[in-house]
Amino acid sequence: MSTSLPSFANEPLAELRRAAAREELLEGLRWLDQRLPLRVPVWIGTERREGEQLHSTDPGAPERVVANAAEASAQDVSLAVATAARGLERWASTPVTERAAALLRAAAWMREQRPRLAALVVRECGKPWPEADADVCEAIDFLEYYARGALALEAGRELLQAPGERNGLRYAPRGIVAAISPWNFPLAIPTGMVAAALATGNAALLKPAEQAPLCGLMIVEALRDAGVPPAAIALLPGGGEVGAALVRDPGVHAIAFTGSGAVGLEILRAAAETPPAQGHIKRVIAEMGGKNCVIVDADADLDEAIPGIVRSAFAYAGQKCSAASRVLVHEALAGVLLERLGGAVEVLVVGQAQELGTEVGPLIDREAQQRVEGYCAAATAAGRIVAERGALPDTGWFCAPAVVTDLPPDAPVLREEVFGPLLTVEPVAGVEQALERVRELPFALTGGLYARNPRTVARVIERSPVGNLYVNRPITGAMVGRQPFGGNRRSGVGAKAGGPDYLLQFVEERVVCENTVRHGLVI
Repeated sequence: MSTSLPSFANEPLAELRRAAAREELLEGLRWLDQRLPLRVPVWIGTERREGEQLHSTDPGAPERVVANAAEASAQDVSLAVATAARGLERWASTPVTERAAALLRAAAWMREQRPRLAALVVRECGKPWPEADADVCEAIDFLEYYARGALALEAGRELLQAPGERNGLRYAPRGIVAAISPWNFPLAIPTGMVAAALATGNAALLKPAEQAPLCGLMIVEALRDAGVPPAAIALLPGGGEVGAALVRDPGVHAIAFTGSGAVGLEILRAAAETPPAQGHIKRVIAEMGGKNCVIVDADADLDEAIPGIVRSAFAYAGQKCSAASRVLVHEALAGVLLERLGGAVEVLVVGQAQELGTEVGPLIDREAQQRVEGYCAAATAAGRIVAERGALPDTGWFCAPAVVTDLPPDAPVLREEVFGPLLTVEPVAGVEQALERVRELPFALTGGLYARNPRTVARVIERSPVGNLYVNRPITGAMVGRQPFGGNRRSGVGAKAGGPDYLLQFVEERVVCENTVRHGLVI
């Protein structure tokens, strides 16, 4: 494979206004439904151990079992680490051009299977079609982008050279990477984690979310079919016990995690321990959620702001770490914004994920439904409901999209991550007061601004602490290579996924300085 590839370009999203595109996706769903439930093994090296300890179900129809999965044990984790240690040397010594080629073949595999993979995301995680298709596209993007990134890293970095010495910098893989992934982007996020690890010569152990083991299996199948050695990539379905065993295993060199702040902080604490059997300090790349605010200034274009806020807050039922949760609106616009926002929410299409017109689908499971309903009840008791989309499907873990205002400053819903279709609105005296409220939060993931004054835009850019700030557009939908994604403060640690620095988290820098003024040469 040549080290020169065409410039990276994002995978085009499906054009669902076209009948042919809709039919292709629906055919993928029909193909999948005829085969459910599928089986997901613990897959280590060439060994596949099947079982039925875990069951993923359709969030919109919980009686439908999507996959029966084996659950990895602590012994499986130890075996996977030992197997990866044996496979690491071969994979790390594989030329980077071959590693990149394997990632590109995996991308082609996903591209070929795209309708079926999107259908799987619809069924296993309740994502409506536009979101499910975008999930697959992002997974393809990560494979393509990191393949190119690995080729660029191989060249190293240019260092200063002085007379009589030769200085060089190269990058080497860290070793074994544990990827602990979430359910809300069940293909994109784990693919990105694993692709980054493999592109840079590491071995990868994937623990998919227990709600989405079948999506995890598809990722491992794509990579193995593409030529990644079985010893270099393992599948370890399971819950928190499996994740904890991976984090604490002294043979693991790096941990890539996306999930809740509580779990992320526990991973950071556990990874900081260095038992005698561990000759390294673990690197942790963690994305831990947010409490994302949209500022609406007095001169904002509400024709732009209203649909952008609604999409950011309620697409996929608000189950994105980047989703809008708070609107901080200039008091001069508060009344009209609340009226228009309420009207927009009341006509949202709430329905089953497989229905092509659905905008708001179900929550992932009963626990999520109960948690969000608790926040909605507390917010309703403390504030005032502006709008609520009340008509819900008869089955599934649905929660009515709602907008609440007039909340007291100490209301928990204003500071805690809800992860559901609940949006709060607060009038503020101006942008400065809005920025103060943003800066008071422990999270700093995404944020938005609707304003026309260039000086206002510049001021918010200067003072906002968030990792991704979006101006006059929705605050979700970051694209690989265009909006590298990741937060600050308690929203995460590590470089931004889908950006030029992300692969640096998975490698060690090694510098060689050679004296070139030799006094004789021994042959």
